[in-house]
Amino acid sequence: MSEVAAAAATPRAGQPRSVGLVILLYIVTFGIYGLYWYYVTFDEMKKETNDGLGGVLALIITVVIGIVMPFITGHEIAKMYEKAGKTAPVSPLTGLWFFPGMFIIVGPFIWIIKVQGALNRYWEAQA
Repeated sequence: MSEVAAAAATPRAGQPRSVGLVILLYIVTFGIYGLYWYYVTFDEMKKETNDGLGGVLALIITVVIGIVMPFITGHEIAKMYEKAGKTAPVSPLTGLWFFPGMFIIVGPFIWIIKVQGALNRYWEAQA
């Protein structure tokens, strides 16, 4: 089997998601979609790299001490990029965007745009 055929036969671990839809679902579900998003995103990253938290552990951490998840998410995405030999567009410090949002609504949405955008670019590059 050729490398091209093998690559085509191997489905990629993650899929791009519309940033606007992620934000809309987060708002409409009063944040419950965020739990699903963390589970699926971390599950996809673990399948891609065979490393990291995975969906179940990410969901548990989100429920128990969710305040750390914006930082962990940036870290996990950066590790995934680095493992692929690419420069990471986000880092744990990207999580700082989340916290001004507690007082002004914009911060978490900037965080989502940055994080989901980085994930989308990664998954699209793997296609």
